[in-house]
Amino acid sequence: MNINQLREIVKNKLIKNIVCDNIEVEDKTFLHKNHSSHDKNKFHIKLIITSSDMKKKNKIQSTKEIYKILEEELKKNIHSIQILIN
Repeated sequence: MNINQLREIVKNKLIKNIVCDNIEVEDKTFLHKNHSSHDKNKFHIKLIITSSDMKKKNKIQSTKEIYKILEEELKKNIHSIQILIN
């Protein structure tokens, strides 16, 4: 899988499962290129989610919800994830 495919999958899954106005998926893999645990088949992504619904939840609740939605991708394709909820 490449980063563009992963971006689309992540974005589509989140759109289907949470109420949001906008979702951006940024590739931040370059931050991990020199780490000893770096795997070229896994990516570091940053999610920027604009959602009044998610904003009402505490950070732990919203993070758990996102992790549950992206469970498969986190196991197979995501090395690290940053989540910003606006």
